[in-house]
Amino acid sequence: MRSTMLLTYNVISEMQEEYMQFMMNVFMPTMQNLGLENAGVWHTAYGDYPARLLVFIAEDGVMRNALQDKRWQNIEARLKEYVTDYTRRVVPYEPGFQF
Repeated sequence: MRSTMLLTYNVISEMQEEYMQFMMNVFMPTMQNLGLENAGVWHTAYGDYPARLLVFIAEDGVMRNALQDKRWQNIEARLKEYVTDYTRRVVPYEPGFQF
């Protein structure tokens, strides 16, 4: 079985450039190294919702191992330095858009 990790948050506007550098150079490569496949990145343009939704998919065992890995714990802590209203949910995989 597969799991989906859903990350939602708002980027701190003053940290936008640093956030983008972190995402491209650290966060996304680390997620890939942990075995998590990026299934999408969405930006909310209108409404009272978090501005970002990131989706990662992996086999259940890979997801469990990734969440226990120090690399994940470190990059999640670093991500929180650039964002507000952060949430992380791991749910059973379903094809299509999940939120």
